[in-house]
Amino acid sequence: MRIDNYLSQLLYRYQCVTVPGFGAFLTEIRSAHLDESSNTFYPPKKVIAFNSNIKNNDGLLTQHIALSEKISYNQALELIEDFVTLWKSLLQNNSTVVIKNVGKIALNSEGNMVFEPYEALNYLTDAFGLASFVSPPVKREVYKEQVVALETKAPISITPETRDKNNWLKYAAVFALGISFAAYFGNQWYESKIEEDRLAVEKSVQQKVEQKIQEATFFIQNPLPSVTMTYADKKQNYHIVAGAFREERNAEKLLKQLVEQGFQARKIAPNKFGLHQVLYGSYATPDEAQKAREAITQNHSKDAWILVQELQ
Repeated sequence: MRIDNYLSQLLYRYQCVTVPGFGAFLTEIRSAHLDESSNTFYPPKKVIAFNSNIKNNDGLLTQHIALSEKISYNQALELIEDFVTLWKSLLQNNSTVVIKNVGKIALNSEGNMVFEPYEALNYLTDAFGLASFVSPPVKREVYKEQVVALETKAPISITPETRDKNNWLKYAAVFALGISFAAYFGNQWYESKIEEDRLAVEKSVQQKVEQKIQEATFFIQNPLPSVTMTYADKKQNYHIVAGAFREERNAEKLLKQLVEQGFQARKIAPNKFGLHQVLYGSYATPDEAQKAREAITQNHSKDAWILVQELQ
């Protein structure tokens, strides 16, 4: 028996499925989109990602295997641990871990896990039955060529210019119209000039009044007291995560243990995957958080990792 099928079944229903001691498989919905290079329309789907930092057992996969195989919870947990041991052995030997209908995991040159999702299966149930299709582009060049052809074939007629013997009558009429326009526009210019002079005088008077107002001196007998500004403490946006749990009671249990051990631990609101995260503490700078994490991994837990987030 393999755990691939059970992992695949849970990805249809949940956004986060954790394999204890190995990592978590996360899903995110990607909207329908168009590939312009191939004119292909793709339906919406769930995109799978992998996070090796989330290793705490949230009980989801273990409980599902126990119910499906009709075995105890501890037996299901031992079964998962055997597969995790096998996968880690394959990765250490530079082999690829193939998880059916989920994807492939291998180590890069830096020793980090690299996940390649299985693209042929869509885990979004709302998109069931939808498939990609190709729509050819609309061609309009044919109509343009027809218009050009018509323009080249259309005849152009040229009518020779004829001179009228009574051209002097036309010139006289134009001269009379010119005098009329000159008289009209001359009157308009004269009225506009008078209006401009009137506005200039009013503007000059207004400027002198404003100058007198600016030269006046005002005294306040009872000035307001000076305002003292206080600045808030520097925000602590770097946090060390002790664990992430789907069940809130498990998070509360870990929080109680850390407080008893002297940590300034706290539990924050669930993240977008619905996991309740418990923090060892929060710090203002990355250096402070990194030093604290090194001390925690040496003395308390090797699975602690840094979360960068502005909390309310």
